[in-house]
Amino acid sequence: MSKITVMIVDDHTLIRETWSFLLGRNENFEVIAELGDGQKAIDIARDKRPQIVLLDINMAPLNGFDVLKMIRKLSPGSKVIAVSMHSQPAYAKKMLRLGAKGYVTKNSPKQEMLDAISEVNKGNIYICQEVKNILSDQMLGEEDTAAGLNQLSEREIEVINQIRDGLSSKEIADKLGISIKTVEVHRHNILKKLKVKNTASLINYINSSGL
Repeated sequence: MSKITVMIVDDHTLIRETWSFLLGRNENFEVIAELGDGQKAIDIARDKRPQIVLLDINMAPLNGFDVLKMIRKLSPGSKVIAVSMHSQPAYAKKMLRLGAKGYVTKNSPKQEMLDAISEVNKGNIYICQEVKNILSDQMLGEEDTAAGLNQLSEREIEVINQIRDGLSSKEIADKLGISIKTVEVHRHNILKKLKVKNTASLINYINSSGL
């Protein structure tokens, strides 16, 4: 069985050398280059065509996003795994959109990195557990938001739209042809259903939910 060829690109020497050492001790992998310069990484990828590229996002002057684009162009057979200090899903999504096949954070344990290399080499997409957990929490939050919105009556949504436009309770009452007391009852019920404390929190909720 032939070894999986790996190029390590990270501008932190200690990280590069650590991963080079760990992978070098594993009979399944062969580190063909380890360097901290994005442009050199592009050149080596073009010449040596590594199967896997472990690519740090935060580098200068060329960042990981730029390096990824060029490697994809010059060595399309190389599969890139982004390695980052950022656990925000937005970074992972951007790298995957640009053509990366995996995303792991620098908090990931050794075994997860090895699993990522193996899975990506097989043609699969790999996202580390840390990012998956954050995505899961975000999805649950979106479900809670949808549940709250679904409880609102049509009249309450009308009141919310007026609040969003900056109208006072009296102005809302005049516009909708209802009493100020009724508007206040609607406002109270809206805050209760959406589980927010005050008008400022309600406005933030409206903006984040896209209502």
